[in-house]
Amino acid sequence: MSAPHPERPARSEHPERSGSAAHDPFRVWARDLGLGMRFAVTGGREGWIRTLLTAVGVGLGVALLLTTAAVPAMLQARSDRTSARSTDGSGAEPTRPGPHTLLVEPANTTYRWYDITGDLFEPEGAEPPLPPGVSRMPGPGEMVVSPALASMLADPANQLLRERLPQHVVGTVGAAGLSGPKELLYYAGAHGLSQYVGMTRRIDRFGGGFPQDPWTPVLIVLLVIVFVVLLVPVGVFVATAVRFGGERRDRRLAALRLIGADSRTTRRIAAGEALCGALLGLVAGAAVFLGLRQAIGTFSLDQTSVFPSDMTPAPELAALIAVAVPVAAVMVTLLALRGVVIEPLGVVRGATPRRRRLWWRLLVPAAGLAMLYPLIGTVAATGPASSVNRPQVAAGAVLLLLGLTTLLPWLVQTVVVRLGGGGPVPWQLASRRLQLSSGVAARTVSGITVAVAGAIAVQAVFAGVAGQFTHDTGQDTASAQMAVDIPVRDGSQVKRVVGAFRTTEGVRQVMGTAEGEAADLTVAARARNAARSGHGEQAEDDLSTTGITVGDCATLRQVARIGSCSPGSVFLVTGLYGSPPDPLLTPGHRLDLSVPGTPGATGDGPRPWTIPASARTVTGETDATGYERSGVLATPEALDPDLLQAPQARIAITLDPGVPDAEDLVRNTAVRIDPSDPTTTLHATQEAQRYVSLRRGLMIGAVAVLVMIGASLLVSMLEQLRERRRLLATLVAFGTRRRTLGLSVLWQAAVPMALGLVLAVAGGLGLGAVLLRVVNESVGFDWTAVAVMAGAGAGVVVLVTLLSLPPLWRMMRPDGLRTE
Repeated sequence: MSAPHPERPARSEHPERSGSAAHDPFRVWARDLGLGMRFAVTGGREGWIRTLLTAVGVGLGVALLLTTAAVPAMLQARSDRTSARSTDGSGAEPTRPGPHTLLVEPANTTYRWYDITGDLFEPEGAEPPLPPGVSRMPGPGEMVVSPALASMLADPANQLLRERLPQHVVGTVGAAGLSGPKELLYYAGAHGLSQYVGMTRRIDRFGGGFPQDPWTPVLIVLLVIVFVVLLVPVGVFVATAVRFGGERRDRRLAALRLIGADSRTTRRIAAGEALCGALLGLVAGAAVFLGLRQAIGTFSLDQTSVFPSDMTPAPELAALIAVAVPVAAVMVTLLALRGVVIEPLGVVRGATPRRRRLWWRLLVPAAGLAMLYPLIGTVAATGPASSVNRPQVAAGAVLLLLGLTTLLPWLVQTVVVRLGGGGPVPWQLASRRLQLSSGVAARTVSGITVAVAGAIAVQAVFAGVAGQFTHDTGQDTASAQMAVDIPVRDGSQVKRVVGAFRTTEGVRQVMGTAEGEAADLTVAARARNAARSGHGEQAEDDLSTTGITVGDCATLRQVARIGSCSPGSVFLVTGLYGSPPDPLLTPGHRLDLSVPGTPGATGDGPRPWTIPASARTVTGETDATGYERSGVLATPEALDPDLLQAPQARIAITLDPGVPDAEDLVRNTAVRIDPSDPTTTLHATQEAQRYVSLRRGLMIGAVAVLVMIGASLLVSMLEQLRERRRLLATLVAFGTRRRTLGLSVLWQAAVPMALGLVLAVAGGLGLGAVLLRVVNESVGFDWTAVAVMAGAGAGVVVLVTLLSLPPLWRMMRPDGLRTE
């Protein structure tokens, strides 16, 4: 690159000596920064390339920062729309039908791996409320669907879903009623819903919110750490990007010293060049963010989608980014030049760098540890979320992670100065280059180091606290994979329901029971008489009931240790969970199978049944669905299921693993019986929703950070190769093989990467251990997860290095010797 014309700067190098500018530091800074910005855009092709590389590196970081700043608004917008359509928090539930009331029954379902949200509507008046995004109420046999669900239903490959949702589509749900553009949602008209059966509710308006899992102190710590781990690498990469082109810039600054500029002026001019790249990076980052914002509506990750309009950064956060990035560019450049001596005849950079000192580098992580140490053992599993000192947790984690960036240059230099001079030529070239520019090598992998360390730490915390947010359901997924719980009219319908599932393709075994309740016959009669006289509420409150389960011997053996069993057998399960024996459960006791005050019992007469003298007391067991029964267990020959009042059909289903769509076939059978889809897929464990959401957010953010890491690292490596283009071309011209130089570049990437990953693993385990003690968990690590995190970081570096080889071959051509 050609040096600036000596006459132009000469007239403006010392304006301090004439006029009032000598006493106005703001004017001096503005003049020198402006001169540096002019050099950045008028320095020819090399200057533009350097500035554009800086802008690209900064722009990638800014785009991710803006995306992160938009997350709170995005979450709030999704929550507001979901809350506005809720039927769970609309206030006091109307007790009587009216012109503005509506019966609603949840009808959520799952198709393959897609969760589909649905509701069944039955208006009770002429002016029922409408959910957001719906212009008309669907009638029986009709439904309105989200655009994503409409596309899925139109796909011939989803015939099973079309059988499950056979209603005629009469409209689509607008954006106001959807959490995201890819959400699968439907509202279907129904007839014959009863407020007293299943989950049906009577409402007169939508909205009011819905209960969510609370934010516990441990979840708050996880939230803070997730944001720290995702944002600190971005800041490190932005700080690295503004230092692109350092060697060429320093040679140009030496030319300015030659024509009279002092060292402070040259540093301010260099800061101006970085400021220009940072400002262009702000513009580029905003453009990238706007592009991502428009495209984000077409993507869905783990069934989570976002409307572009939701991705709006908070104005104060956007303003902070707009100010912080240019200021950081200036400060980083000034700090970087403190270690470079720029003289009129050259730059003192070619000599072997002096040894880096360790003591002050340890102060940064020590300060972070000092901030986290008082918090050890103070974060409880339960309690108010406000009990967590969030700024202290965030500051301590940030300092510990940033401490790795201060330790890495010392570690790299300490190791590479001991690399021997022998070995293959590629190794000698790489080791010598690392010895002369260990700082550049450390900066290249500093972002990877911080990202991997943060990932290891947060993974350790997530694994350590998983037990607090995961509970055992008691379900035996080896014995059964699905459960069905359907309200039926009588015992004969239970038989038909069980038979329907037994004949469903993909079903290997069905265990079904008819279940109801019973009360003491005498007490039930008094409650019924009191209800007739208008004083039934207190009498019904005094009723004690017991469960009734009717099934064949094979089924009863799955729910209790009954021993011998034959048609007509009756068993009694009492004293469940250490409770005293139930006085109702004694042989000869007379029960009423029609319990007053329960759905369908009003006006119904008694249904007497006497516990036979042959009934044996047995021990109950948890069945495959995780349900443990108490009360009377009877075979159909001993107790006719038709005597039960509004029984429930409780069914456990074992699937044939050889039928890929077995679950959907079972759901289709269930929907033909009950449109609300009463099926449940069994799981051995269940996790808290907020914990799952945080882990999902970490996954999404980690993907974005890895993409940014790879892109920024590639830009950084290309910039380093571009600065060494003439040297590479010279070596090739003197006979050095291209393969030798290629291997040398690989070694130059491998050594800092290995050292960075060693430091990342140590730092991540240390931060993870401290955070685990903060949340009162024992220190333990999943070494497989640690290896995966470290491997991911190494994989990014290897991939970027391989992608840089084609530009490396081009830079070795003889035209690389050309100069301007």
